Amino acid sequence: MRDTKTKWPMKAAAIAIAGLGVGLMSAAPAAAEVSEETAFIFNTLLFLIGGFLVMLMAAGFAMLEAGFVRTKHAAAICLKNIALYSIAGLMFFGVGYNLMYGGDTPFFGNISMWSPSEVAADEAIDLSTGYSAASDWFFQMVFVATAASIVSGTIAERVKLGSFFIFVVVLTGFIYPIQGSWEWGAGWLDSQFGFSDFAGSTLVHSTGGWAALAGAILIGARSGRFGPDAVVMQPSSLPLATLGTFVLWFGWFGFNGASQLAMGSAADAVAISQIFANTNMAAAAGVMTAYGLSLLLGRGKANLAYCLNGALAGLVAITAEPLTPTIFEAILIGAVGATIATFGAKLLEALHIDDVVGAIPVHLFAGIWGTMAVPLTNSDATFYGQAVGVGAIGAFVFLSSFAVWLILKVTIGIRLTADEETVGGDLSELGHSAGAVFHTEGKEGKDEALA
Repeated sequence: MRDTKTKWPMKAAAIAIAGLGVGLMSAAPAAAEVSEETAFIFNTLLFLIGGFLVMLMAAGFAMLEAGFVRTKHAAAICLKNIALYSIAGLMFFGVGYNLMYGGDTPFFGNISMWSPSEVAADEAIDLSTGYSAASDWFFQMVFVATAASIVSGTIAERVKLGSFFIFVVVLTGFIYPIQGSWEWGAGWLDSQFGFSDFAGSTLVHSTGGWAALAGAILIGARSGRFGPDAVVMQPSSLPLATLGTFVLWFGWFGFNGASQLAMGSAADAVAISQIFANTNMAAAAGVMTAYGLSLLLGRGKANLAYCLNGALAGLVAITAEPLTPTIFEAILIGAVGATIATFGAKLLEALHIDDVVGAIPVHLFAGIWGTMAVPLTNSDATFYGQAVGVGAIGAFVFLSSFAVWLILKVTIGIRLTADEETVGGDLSELGHSAGAVFHTEGKEGKDEALA
């Protein structure tokens, strides 16, 4: 996602040219006139459609994670996902948006509450901005929630809800906006190194992955996950996880497509179409690559979980630059992303780092690959600039997240007790299972909840 604050004048200029009837794609006959108000409406509509598609990804993450965790943690993981989305919205309103786009320094904006610059009752809305202020805020906000969702799946089944929510407050209100301002807020990575991350392979996905890795290290693995007495931990519902993957795939078209940030010209419409095609094909390549690898690793038996994460890894990888690759290049980028995620999961297992849903290999490892691959198809980016961005954001997010998790660990604690983990997060933290929410008080209600 390019910066809507400082780079918009270039878009506005292009729209103005389109409004005069000048063709943007070639010297062919002039395109139909597009007024400034019409461009404003279409751009705003793109932000809103893209925003609610990305918002739907919150449901995709919830279903994916609920399907991958054990049944006794399914309700808790659903609560985590609807709460983290809500926290992200409140924090990005209260402090995050202006901290990311305030632009006071090359390193962060200002700490203040956001408010729209225009309302529907305005007699003269400033059309030169190119889009509604509230549509921009909404589109930016749903990206923040995506980063937090990545953390949720990794540390599932053993993290305390309250501690997790406190971490999400810090992540969405401060950590994410600060590093986001370095690129999308036209900060130092953008201005000094030309770092490029079209829709967030690093700024969103790797950020969530680094925060998840810090939490996974400090909280430790689930009881019985590793060691000589390790037990098989069966997911509650792989069909549910499959549904979640499809929902995420669907929402990703808004994630990448609307990051074009404009739909007021024929050139923008073509670009969005190309982004959709590349996004879809990278995911498809990820699935089939993961399928083939699972056959090899499973001695002829395929693994559905690998294929689901292969799709997501392909999507993450193409997110850093979904516009400039050809279809064939997008397929290769997605295939490599799925390969990295598949073997990345094996690496985490060897290191005894417990990632319940495989979010770190998918979002962190494949995100790094996608970001570093940008110069392969986009000559405006350099491998040096990309490496600086990946390294700087990784160091900042991991160290700051580690510090927050550590403070929580030594103060209020971040992990369920052994008994609570054995019983499951549903009963120990919610008091009911995923299939028994509405019950009466007293013994009869308790029996029903335990059923």
